[in-house]
Amino acid sequence: MRKIYLAPALVGLLTNVAAGPLAAQGTQQGVAPKQKAAPAPKAVAAGPSPAAAAPAAAAPAAAGEATAADDKTKAIDGFRSARFGMNETDVRAAITKDFNPKADAVKSQDNPSELTHSVLLSVPELLPNGGTAELSYVFGYKSKSLIQIGAVWSKGTDPALTAEKLFSNANILRAHFLSEGFKPDSIAVNMPVNGGIVMFRGSDAKDRSVILLLQGTFENKENNQRVLTPTSLLLFYVADAKSPDVFKLPPGQF
Repeated sequence: MRKIYLAPALVGLLTNVAAGPLAAQGTQQGVAPKQKAAPAPKAVAAGPSPAAAAPAAAAPAAAGEATAADDKTKAIDGFRSARFGMNETDVRAAITKDFNPKADAVKSQDNPSELTHSVLLSVPELLPNGGTAELSYVFGYKSKSLIQIGAVWSKGTDPALTAEKLFSNANILRAHFLSEGFKPDSIAVNMPVNGGIVMFRGSDAKDRSVILLLQGTFENKENNQRVLTPTSLLLFYVADAKSPDVFKLPPGQF
Protein backbone atom coordinates (compact mmCIF):
# COMPACT_ATOMS: atom_id res chain seq x y z
CA MET A 1 0.00 0.00 0.00
CA ARG A 2 1.24 3.51 -0.82
CA LYS A 3 2.23 5.77 2.01
CA ILE A 4 -0.37 8.39 2.79
CA TYR A 5 -0.03 11.17 5.32
CA LEU A 6 -3.39 12.81 5.83
CA ALA A 7 -1.98 16.07 7.18
CA PRO A 8 -3.30 17.06 10.60
CA ALA A 9 -1.86 20.53 9.78
CA LEU A 10 -5.15 21.93 8.47
CA VAL A 11 -5.25 25.31 10.18
CA GLY A 12 -5.29 27.21 6.89
CA LEU A 13 -8.32 25.32 5.63
CA LEU A 14 -10.30 26.60 8.60
CA THR A 15 -9.33 30.27 8.47
CA ASN A 16 -7.28 31.20 5.42
CA VAL A 17 -9.57 30.98 2.41
CA ALA A 18 -10.76 33.58 -0.07
CA ALA A 19 -13.55 33.56 -2.62
CA GLY A 20 -12.71 33.84 -6.32
CA PRO A 21 -14.18 33.16 -9.76
CA LEU A 22 -13.97 29.44 -10.29
CA ALA A 23 -15.77 26.35 -11.47
CA ALA A 24 -15.04 22.65 -11.27
CA GLN A 25 -15.34 20.24 -14.13
CA GLY A 26 -14.69 16.61 -14.94
CA THR A 27 -13.46 16.69 -18.50
CA GLN A 28 -10.00 15.23 -18.00
CA GLN A 29 -8.66 12.30 -16.09
CA GLY A 30 -6.10 13.41 -13.50
CA VAL A 31 -3.08 11.70 -12.02
CA ALA A 32 -3.40 11.20 -8.28
CA PRO A 33 -1.12 13.57 -6.36
CA LYS A 34 1.25 12.35 -3.69
CA GLN A 35 -0.60 12.38 -0.40
CA LYS A 36 1.73 13.41 2.41
CA ALA A 37 1.85 15.74 5.33
CA ALA A 38 2.33 19.31 4.19
CA PRO A 39 1.53 22.86 5.31
CA ALA A 40 -2.10 23.75 4.81
CA PRO A 41 -2.75 25.35 1.41
CA LYS A 42 -2.63 29.14 1.26
CA ALA A 43 -5.64 30.95 -0.07
CA VAL A 44 -5.69 32.03 -3.68
CA ALA A 45 -6.09 35.78 -4.01
CA ALA A 46 -8.96 36.49 -6.35
CA GLY A 47 -11.84 38.81 -6.95
CA PRO A 48 -15.41 38.41 -5.74
CA SER A 49 -17.47 35.57 -7.08
CA PRO A 50 -21.05 34.37 -6.97
CA ALA A 51 -19.69 31.08 -5.59
CA ALA A 52 -21.01 30.49 -2.09
CA ALA A 53 -18.85 31.85 0.72
CA ALA A 54 -18.86 31.49 4.48
CA PRO A 55 -22.08 32.89 5.93
CA ALA A 56 -21.73 36.03 8.00
CA ALA A 57 -21.68 35.54 11.74
CA ALA A 58 -24.95 36.21 13.44
CA ALA A 59 -25.37 38.84 16.13
CA PRO A 60 -24.40 37.69 19.64
CA ALA A 61 -27.17 35.69 21.27
CA ALA A 62 -28.22 35.62 24.86
CA ALA A 63 -26.68 32.89 26.98
CA GLY A 64 -29.82 30.76 26.96
CA GLU A 65 -30.23 31.11 23.20
CA ALA A 66 -26.57 30.18 22.63
CA THR A 67 -26.94 27.05 24.75
CA ALA A 68 -30.05 26.00 22.84
CA ALA A 69 -28.25 26.57 19.54
CA ASP A 70 -25.28 24.48 20.69
CA ASP A 71 -27.63 21.64 21.62
CA LYS A 72 -28.95 21.59 18.05
CA THR A 73 -25.51 21.80 16.40
CA LYS A 74 -24.22 18.71 14.65
CA ALA A 75 -21.68 16.91 16.88
CA ILE A 76 -18.51 15.62 15.19
CA ASP A 77 -17.37 12.74 17.38
CA GLY A 78 -15.38 10.83 14.77
CA PHE A 79 -16.36 8.61 11.85
CA ARG A 80 -18.84 5.76 12.15
CA SER A 81 -17.81 3.63 15.16
CA ALA A 82 -14.39 5.30 15.58
CA ARG A 83 -14.45 8.15 18.10
CA PHE A 84 -11.92 10.86 18.82
CA GLY A 85 -9.83 9.95 21.86
CA MET A 86 -9.88 6.19 21.24
CA ASN A 87 -6.61 4.28 21.45
CA GLU A 88 -5.40 2.15 18.56
CA THR A 89 -6.81 -1.09 19.95
CA ASP A 90 -10.28 0.42 20.21
CA VAL A 91 -10.03 2.00 16.75
CA ARG A 92 -9.05 -1.32 15.20
CA ALA A 93 -12.08 -2.89 16.88
CA ALA A 94 -14.24 -0.10 15.44
CA ILE A 95 -12.78 -0.73 11.96
CA THR A 96 -13.64 -4.41 12.29
CA LYS A 97 -17.18 -3.55 13.34
CA ASP A 98 -17.68 -1.07 10.49
CA PHE A 99 -15.96 -2.86 7.59
CA ASN A 100 -15.07 -6.42 8.66
CA PRO A 101 -11.79 -6.32 6.70
CA LYS A 102 -9.47 -9.27 6.13
CA ALA A 103 -6.76 -9.69 8.73
CA ASP A 104 -4.01 -8.28 6.51
CA ALA A 105 -6.07 -5.40 5.06
CA VAL A 106 -5.39 -2.92 7.88
CA LYS A 107 -1.92 -1.42 7.62
CA SER A 108 0.18 0.73 9.95
CA GLN A 109 2.23 3.77 9.11
CA ASP A 110 4.30 6.39 10.95
CA ASN A 111 4.68 10.02 9.95
CA PRO A 112 8.39 10.88 10.43
CA SER A 113 7.91 14.65 10.52
CA GLU A 114 4.82 14.95 12.71
CA LEU A 115 5.62 11.82 14.78
CA THR A 116 2.06 10.62 14.54
CA HIS A 117 0.94 7.05 13.87
CA SER A 118 -1.81 5.91 11.51
CA VAL A 119 -3.70 2.81 10.50
CA LEU A 120 -4.87 2.59 6.88
CA LEU A 121 -7.59 0.67 5.11
CA SER A 122 -8.87 0.58 1.52
CA VAL A 123 -12.66 0.51 1.40
CA PRO A 124 -14.61 -0.19 -1.81
CA GLU A 125 -17.79 1.89 -2.13
CA LEU A 126 -17.21 3.87 1.07
CA LEU A 127 -19.52 6.30 -0.68
CA PRO A 128 -22.14 4.34 -2.67
CA ASN A 129 -21.02 4.13 -6.31
CA GLY A 130 -18.08 6.36 -5.40
CA GLY A 131 -15.22 3.96 -6.03
CA THR A 132 -12.55 2.71 -3.62
CA ALA A 133 -11.31 5.14 -0.98
CA GLU A 134 -8.43 4.85 1.43
CA LEU A 135 -9.19 5.58 5.08
CA SER A 136 -6.58 6.81 7.52
CA TYR A 137 -6.99 6.94 11.30
CA VAL A 138 -4.36 9.26 12.81
CA PHE A 139 -3.15 9.04 16.42
CA GLY A 140 -1.65 12.06 18.13
CA TYR A 141 2.04 12.54 18.95
CA LYS A 142 1.54 13.03 22.71
CA SER A 143 -1.88 11.57 23.39
CA LYS A 144 -1.52 8.41 21.23
CA SER A 145 -5.28 8.72 20.78
CA LEU A 146 -7.39 9.29 17.67
CA ILE A 147 -7.18 12.91 16.48
CA GLN A 148 -8.22 12.64 12.83
CA ILE A 149 -9.94 10.39 10.32
CA GLY A 150 -9.39 10.98 6.63
CA ALA A 151 -10.58 9.49 3.37
CA VAL A 152 -8.95 9.88 -0.06
CA TRP A 153 -10.42 9.12 -3.48
CA SER A 154 -7.99 9.28 -6.42
CA LYS A 155 -6.49 7.15 -9.16
CA GLY A 156 -4.00 6.02 -6.55
CA THR A 157 -6.80 4.47 -4.50
CA ASP A 158 -8.89 3.33 -7.48
CA PRO A 159 -7.51 3.38 -11.06
CA ALA A 160 -11.08 3.43 -12.41
CA LEU A 161 -11.89 6.80 -10.81
CA THR A 162 -12.36 9.66 -13.27
CA ALA A 163 -12.43 13.41 -12.82
CA GLU A 164 -16.18 13.28 -13.41
CA LYS A 165 -16.65 10.75 -10.60
CA LEU A 166 -14.50 12.76 -8.18
CA PHE A 167 -16.58 15.86 -8.87
CA SER A 168 -19.79 13.86 -8.45
CA ASN A 169 -18.56 12.45 -5.12
CA ALA A 170 -17.67 15.96 -3.96
CA ASN A 171 -21.12 17.31 -4.82
CA ILE A 172 -22.89 14.44 -3.05
CA LEU A 173 -20.84 14.89 0.12
CA ARG A 174 -21.17 18.68 0.10
CA ALA A 175 -24.96 18.46 -0.17
CA HIS A 176 -25.01 15.96 2.70
CA PHE A 177 -22.89 18.10 5.01
CA LEU A 178 -24.91 21.22 4.24
CA SER A 179 -27.98 19.44 5.62
CA GLU A 180 -26.26 18.23 8.79
CA GLY A 181 -26.62 21.28 11.03
CA PHE A 182 -23.09 22.56 11.65
CA LYS A 183 -22.51 25.95 13.30
CA PRO A 184 -23.79 28.46 10.75
CA ASP A 185 -20.89 30.86 11.21
CA SER A 186 -18.37 28.04 10.62
CA ILE A 187 -19.73 26.91 7.26
CA ALA A 188 -17.95 27.69 4.00
CA VAL A 189 -18.42 26.16 0.56
CA ASN A 190 -16.69 26.46 -2.83
CA MET A 191 -13.64 28.28 -1.45
CA PRO A 192 -10.50 28.24 -3.64
CA VAL A 193 -7.14 27.38 -2.10
CA ASN A 194 -3.83 26.60 -3.76
CA GLY A 195 -4.32 23.38 -5.70
CA GLY A 196 -8.02 22.94 -5.19
CA ILE A 197 -11.39 23.96 -3.78
CA VAL A 198 -12.66 23.57 -0.23
CA MET A 199 -16.05 22.17 -1.18
CA PHE A 200 -17.23 22.24 2.42
CA ARG A 201 -15.91 23.26 5.79
CA GLY A 202 -17.91 23.19 9.01
CA SER A 203 -17.45 22.87 12.76
CA ASP A 204 -19.50 21.80 15.73
CA ALA A 205 -19.98 23.51 19.10
CA LYS A 206 -16.61 22.15 20.30
CA ASP A 207 -14.79 23.34 17.14
CA ARG A 208 -14.29 19.82 15.83
CA SER A 209 -14.35 20.07 12.07
CA VAL A 210 -15.24 18.42 8.78
CA ILE A 211 -13.27 19.53 5.72
CA LEU A 212 -13.97 18.37 2.15
CA LEU A 213 -11.20 19.30 -0.30
CA LEU A 214 -11.31 18.71 -4.06
CA GLN A 215 -7.76 18.85 -5.42
CA GLY A 216 -6.71 19.27 -9.01
CA THR A 217 -5.30 21.65 -11.61
CA PHE A 218 -6.73 25.06 -12.48
CA GLU A 219 -7.06 26.56 -15.96
CA ASN A 220 -8.11 30.08 -16.85
CA LYS A 221 -11.10 30.11 -19.19
CA GLU A 222 -13.24 32.82 -20.73
CA ASN A 223 -14.30 35.78 -18.57
CA ASN A 224 -11.41 35.08 -16.19
CA GLN A 225 -13.16 31.98 -14.90
CA ARG A 226 -10.82 29.52 -13.22
CA VAL A 227 -11.82 25.93 -13.92
CA LEU A 228 -10.62 23.01 -11.81
CA THR A 229 -10.02 19.55 -13.26
CA PRO A 230 -10.18 17.24 -10.20
CA THR A 231 -7.45 14.70 -9.46
CA SER A 232 -8.34 13.72 -5.88
CA LEU A 233 -10.98 14.22 -3.21
CA LEU A 234 -10.01 14.40 0.46
CA LEU A 235 -12.37 14.26 3.42
CA PHE A 236 -11.18 15.01 6.96
CA TYR A 237 -12.81 14.68 10.36
CA VAL A 238 -10.54 16.64 12.72
CA ALA A 239 -10.68 16.85 16.51
CA ASP A 240 -8.60 20.04 16.73
CA ALA A 241 -7.48 21.61 13.46
CA LYS A 242 -6.21 24.78 15.13
CA SER A 243 -3.79 23.01 17.48
CA PRO A 244 -3.26 19.44 16.21
CA ASP A 245 -1.41 16.96 18.42
CA VAL A 246 1.71 16.72 16.24
CA PHE A 247 5.40 17.15 16.99
CA LYS A 248 6.72 20.71 16.95
CA LEU A 249 10.19 21.89 17.91
CA PRO A 250 10.15 23.76 21.24
CA PRO A 251 10.82 27.49 20.94
CA GLY A 252 14.45 28.55 21.26
CA GLN A 253 16.09 25.27 20.21
CA PHE A 254 17.19 26.60 16.83
